[in-house]
Amino acid sequence: MSAAKYIFVTGGVTSSLGKGIIAASLGKLLQARGFKVTIQKFDPYINIDPGTLNPYEHGECYVTDDGAEADLDLGHYERFLNVPTSRANNITTGRIYNNVITKERKGEYLGKTVQVVPHITDEIKRNIFLLGESGEFDFVITEIGGSVGDIESLPFIEAVRQVRWDLGANNALVIHLTLIPYLKAAKELKTKPTQHSVKELLAEGIQPDILVCRTELPLPIELRKKLALFCNVHLNSVIEAMDADTIYDVPLLMKKEKLDERVLAKLKIHAKAEPDLDQWKTFLGKLKNPVEEINIGLVGKYVSLPDAYKSIAEAFVHAGAENDCKINLKWISSEEITKDTVETVLQGLHGVLVAPGFGERGLEGKIQAIRHVRESKIPFFGICLGMQCAVVEFARNVLGLEASSTELNPNTKNPVIDMMEEQKKITMKGGTMRLGAYNCKLKKGSKAQIAYGEPTIQERHRHRYEFNNKYLEQIEAAGLKATGVNPESNLVEIVELKDHPWFVGVQYHPELKSTVLNPHPLFVKFTEAALNYKKFQV
Repeated sequence: MSAAKYIFVTGGVTSSLGKGIIAASLGKLLQARGFKVTIQKFDPYINIDPGTLNPYEHGECYVTDDGAEADLDLGHYERFLNVPTSRANNITTGRIYNNVITKERKGEYLGKTVQVVPHITDEIKRNIFLLGESGEFDFVITEIGGSVGDIESLPFIEAVRQVRWDLGANNALVIHLTLIPYLKAAKELKTKPTQHSVKELLAEGIQPDILVCRTELPLPIELRKKLALFCNVHLNSVIEAMDADTIYDVPLLMKKEKLDERVLAKLKIHAKAEPDLDQWKTFLGKLKNPVEEINIGLVGKYVSLPDAYKSIAEAFVHAGAENDCKINLKWISSEEITKDTVETVLQGLHGVLVAPGFGERGLEGKIQAIRHVRESKIPFFGICLGMQCAVVEFARNVLGLEASSTELNPNTKNPVIDMMEEQKKITMKGGTMRLGAYNCKLKKGSKAQIAYGEPTIQERHRHRYEFNNKYLEQIEAAGLKATGVNPESNLVEIVELKDHPWFVGVQYHPELKSTVLNPHPLFVKFTEAALNYKKFQV
């Protein structure tokens, strides 16, 4: 068995309590003590991955270097730990059942009746141990999606019970995150939902080792004692998780509550050192004490659910702190933007980012926004579809072509954006896009190359359509330059406008690589450009 220790984070009472943030914060504290940590997420839905899910259903689809379409919590793990995740870090019920059924069809079960226990639970356990057995990590933290008591989560909870039985008390523990609601009318915090949630977990054979209690108000000692008594945990294992101003406060709040100390004590590990959080505190200091303030417009299709653009929003938090600047993100639905409304909708902005997305809805609004910022010399940043819209807008309004993307109009006269050749024969939607990290060679002296400070970079992709190289010469001659190209396929990855303070479109997703300790250079430079634009407006 591997030498890694296993920590499981379960949730009760309600979903969206912040299991991912608690897991990432604990991971950060252990990492800051010198341990090697990874975090994985088990999602109870039957989709193989979130790649085909509407962002309104599940928030953004995160993409890893190895091309896995994954849950947005993996973004939190990477932003906190500054360590890339992979396909092994996100497992769904769909993948578990798919693997078991594939084995059954191959005859690997030797004629046995395939059952939830042991076959499904064994497959879950295999995935739990996969990261720990690599020898790379001291701790594997596993977040179990959903709430205890959900039908979908039962096989995962049973697998956790078995892992604790297999490994023994000093090698695995369970942290249960729950809610202590405040009843305004009674003016008191109530522990009963937590007690019921723990009973539900006990009914599945698991006694939690640590309780983390989400609350709006401080937990008085009497309440902690009550929770400890009725939930059968030590008093010092009842951890308060107060609502925080920013998710980046949570590691420090958990350190104050000694969550990492309790984990180490229960797993009988001698702490190597106190957590070194100096860089984290420096970042928080800059985040909370900005010198400047700017307004950035995020033009997208799914703006009514900010989680659909979670990584972009967080990349702006990192870039803002790096520039000692508060960024007010204005969420703008591209459907609101027309030729007549564009000036009013974008008024007062110091920069505009046109976000990724799929499908025809809202595309024309994005194109109108890009025309306005191009002509008004407002800093512009286009990501994936945002970059493609910039190419379409330029072809239409500068070259005078009847141009479009074949995604928007399959019969367009000038398909300046077209489906990639290898995508044309694909009929299956899930996991078939151009996914994962690819190389990009940068043109010396370009804005992108100056930002990165490197001649070649690697960034993550998720798309089916691309810049049509048949139009490259014509478009470049008119002033929109291809400044980043994939050396293997010649795919245009970056376009920049000559004679504009900052007009950059990228085919990839830079937001996925921005972390607290390494803010993404393009977001940092875009923020800088917006600050400069603001100075000249005064």
